[in-house]
Amino acid sequence: MAKLQSLDPHTPMFAQFQEKTGPIVLANTFVVPKERSEAFLALFRRQAEFMKAQPGFVSLQMHRGTAGSQLLMNVAVWESTEALATALGSPEFQRMAADFPDDIVSYPHIFEQIDV
Repeated sequence: MAKLQSLDPHTPMFAQFQEKTGPIVLANTFVVPKERSEAFLALFRRQAEFMKAQPGFVSLQMHRGTAGSQLLMNVAVWESTEALATALGSPEFQRMAADFPDDIVSYPHIFEQIDV
């Protein structure tokens, strides 16, 4: 299973589920060794198909870092923190998450849009 790290050590992602809000954006940056990139993306696509069918899912995009970067970033929009938490907690999602190699590091964080 990928190793989860907090992007903001003062606000771990799982603590963010305590705040009931929406719509939200899950930004998840992955550090993926270059030799694992294609295998990671194959697993991620399988997981993404599952998530797209879940209640409250809105959209998803994957981005790759430039200039030979080892970073991949998933940006997913959900109707609410509750919908995301339910999808992440499902046994099927948990089984798929366990398939990711231990040398992948994931930095997930939940955001909400603000006016600027």
